[in-house]
Amino acid sequence: HPIGRPSQRFTIDTLCLRLLLSPLRGAFSVVRRCVKLCTGQEYAAKIINTKKLSARDHQKLEREARICRLLKHPNIVRLHDSISEEGFHYLIFDLVTGGELFEDIVAREYYSEADASHCIHQILDSVSYTHQHQIVHRDLKPENLLLASKCKNAAVKLADFGLAIEVQGDQQAWFGFAGTPGYLSPEVLRKEAYGKPVDIWACGVILYILLVGYPPFWDEDQHKLYQQIKAGAYDFPSPEWDTVTPEAKNLINQMLTINPTKRITAQEALKHPWVCQRSTVASMMHRQETVECLKKFNARRKLKVQPTRTPLQLIEPQTTVIHNPVDGIKVHPLVFLHLHPLSSSSSVIVVLFPGFSWFSLSVFVCMTVSESSPGSPPSRKQEIIKITEQLIEAVNNGDFEAYAKICDPGLTSFEPEGLGNLVEGMDFHRFYFDNLLSKNSKPIHTTILNPHVHMIGEDAACIAYIRLTQFVDSQGRPRSSQSEETRVWHRRESRWQNVHFHCSGAPAAPLQG
Repeated sequence: HPIGRPSQRFTIDTLCLRLLLSPLRGAFSVVRRCVKLCTGQEYAAKIINTKKLSARDHQKLEREARICRLLKHPNIVRLHDSISEEGFHYLIFDLVTGGELFEDIVAREYYSEADASHCIHQILDSVSYTHQHQIVHRDLKPENLLLASKCKNAAVKLADFGLAIEVQGDQQAWFGFAGTPGYLSPEVLRKEAYGKPVDIWACGVILYILLVGYPPFWDEDQHKLYQQIKAGAYDFPSPEWDTVTPEAKNLINQMLTINPTKRITAQEALKHPWVCQRSTVASMMHRQETVECLKKFNARRKLKVQPTRTPLQLIEPQTTVIHNPVDGIKVHPLVFLHLHPLSSSSSVIVVLFPGFSWFSLSVFVCMTVSESSPGSPPSRKQEIIKITEQLIEAVNNGDFEAYAKICDPGLTSFEPEGLGNLVEGMDFHRFYFDNLLSKNSKPIHTTILNPHVHMIGEDAACIAYIRLTQFVDSQGRPRSSQSEETRVWHRRESRWQNVHFHCSGAPAAPLQG
């Protein structure tokens, strides 16, 4: 499927950039810096392996190229060329080097309501332009709001039209379930006909975050999150909203109107006094609390595992959800599966560890599973249970040497003691061994309840279980605690090593390891 005329040769550099657009992220595409030889101008080339694309994926690629070629606006990442070659297709975009808007805000020394107004003005300008060209973006979110450069006052650039659709005027129709959970509109969640207003709803969510640093709708349980959105259940709590002008709240209310026919349009929002008269209407007061909250919000969006020397491939959080029968994507509050055929006998399974949601999501682990091996020998699973018991025994005994032999040096973990942060390496754990566990003379007994082992090929496994710990406190009283844990194991040179674990529950040192 050729998608555009042949063009002058681009040389692809080896420097990987963040994905500007991501409808076929991971298995099929990558973005790299490139340079046009005749001018020396640098661009970002999205490279798609067309040999692996289905007929439907080809249609999506054609649609993305057609839409991006149409859009030429200072606040939209521009497509410069579309090149087809044997087995590959190249989309040549602006090279935007300023990073994400939200990351830039937290690095500023001064940030006010007027600055938020300036940001949303640029976003609305780009959305209004796309709507005038009968395009609905469908995936407006912080990850898709970039800055043209590192320069002060650099333009905001809207990216990623991979889920964008073409509509007819104010047509409302069911175009499928698409978007990112916290930014989905009520009509999409109700699976009703929708159109351009879904982008305005997402703009309302973005504006809310720009003003206070946290989202209007949030719950660990995705079902409850969706119920909040469908009910329009948000408010302006004190004290952070007390310093926000009524005009700003008024605009948010008009954007987050449940009925899409009554929701403000992009053109109308651009004429709102808080947007078009910000120098006199929007507050100029520095919003330090917003910056602090936004730092935490960014951390939750961005926390991810650094690549380790294991066969487990790690991917970026805040993945867009697409749900219809042909896209092969299913969503569950605890598990996210995205199947891409790798060969006739294998698939990629993306596992979201229990206890995470779209907001607190920090890590995905991609595992290759052979479909021709539905089960694993019981001895292999018992081996994983046994090595897990040995690890916990080393923790209970305060034996760091034994613990370190069982763990990978680059062990990553989410545990209550980390306060929501991803911990990497052994130093964090050594502290507890050196200062607490080794000095604990009280007896500790641990029971592993309901262990579930999933073998992943020959050399990897995942175990989930409940850890029940009995111990005696400092007053000599018997106590017990319980936590839910997931551990990922990798076998190197016939020896199993723990490469990642996730533990839920409240901090309970010295019981956690």
